[in-house]
Amino acid sequence: MAEHDLPRRGLVLAAAALGAGGAGYPPPSPIDSGSVEGGRIQFPDWRAPADPPSGALPQPRPPGERIGFAIIGLGRIALEEVLPAFAECKEARPVALVSGSPEKARLAAAQYGIPAEAVLGYAELERLRDRPEVQAVYIALPNAMHREFTERAAAIGKHVLCEKPMANSLADCRAMTEACARAGVRLMVAYRSQYQPHHRAAIALIRGGELGRLRFIEASNTQANGPGPQWRYSKQMAGGGALPDIGLYCLNATRYLTGEEPVEGFATIHNPSGDPRYAEVEESMAFQLRFPSGVLANCLTSYGAYQNRMLRLHFERGSIEMPHAFDYQGQRLVVQRRVGQVAAEEERIVKPKNQFAQEIDHFAGCVRAGRQPHTPGEEGVQDQALMEALYRSAAEGRPVRMEPPPGPTRGPDPA
Repeated sequence: MAEHDLPRRGLVLAAAALGAGGAGYPPPSPIDSGSVEGGRIQFPDWRAPADPPSGALPQPRPPGERIGFAIIGLGRIALEEVLPAFAECKEARPVALVSGSPEKARLAAAQYGIPAEAVLGYAELERLRDRPEVQAVYIALPNAMHREFTERAAAIGKHVLCEKPMANSLADCRAMTEACARAGVRLMVAYRSQYQPHHRAAIALIRGGELGRLRFIEASNTQANGPGPQWRYSKQMAGGGALPDIGLYCLNATRYLTGEEPVEGFATIHNPSGDPRYAEVEESMAFQLRFPSGVLANCLTSYGAYQNRMLRLHFERGSIEMPHAFDYQGQRLVVQRRVGQVAAEEERIVKPKNQFAQEIDHFAGCVRAGRQPHTPGEEGVQDQALMEALYRSAAEGRPVRMEPPPGPTRGPDPA
């Protein structure tokens, strides 16, 4: 330290010793300093009533108190979205990896501070039983593998957060739910959009009745897929094509937005002739749904069209447009309605949050509290039943009746 720095350092220490205001400075006001109440740091709102309030402070748990997750499968979704999302989690942390690629797993473990001894192969999954820091698993494997790894994780007492679609068949979905119930562990399906703030805001608008009764839903989720081989083109591994992979977002959205279950569906499938990628699974599907309240939904999904992930809701007194509704980021919520004598359009500014972090933290909170998740196994079971009905409609070329689930499919709303 330079000699001329010593007097300045002494002044800083002296100021600290004299109190929060420092030497010669007035003490901070309660609005500026905040307070600790009930183990939480809080600040009074510093804005005037004309502006939106700042909102609550982040209150992350200390790392050692967070729910520890083992991530099973290190494909794109795990490495591009799930593992990075833990940096924004407040209730959860990654503590183990399970992968079929030792080299990739070792590198990912080093990147995320996971000890080498917590990196396991698929055949070693049961060794997680002896790692008490692992309380839950996040299954990020191809669809066909969801049932096996859910059942294995449940058998060793680990709670399960499983990627969507839940599985490849209704029988597999039900078996997963039953296995977790027998083992006394929680099961949640990773329907990330149900935890995304813009979608939560849209649900609140519908339930609040601001725009009147909901009448129609339009939803699309399309992307231009590349060459094979990819597991998504395999009926055995994926269970289907565009519908279970990306069309499921449209199907699930119609259900959580209306709060109802469809009673009738009609679907049409198109596959380009001569394209070997679609020898086993569909490239494109359009489907319509009718709900008990009279809401009609028109949905389309495709592996062969430029990416479009739009949601549009039509009400008696207005409409909502949500560009990029099913993307990982970039959501918007635009309300169109009459104001006075003119048609008006306004964008509701909703603070974005990482939807993977939101769903992981929600599940971690459910594990901690012993609470039913918002999207438990029953939600995945119902979507699988509806997808199988849509495939039947497409094969038979006629509308089909859709049966309601035997009971509720969702737990309490996320915070």
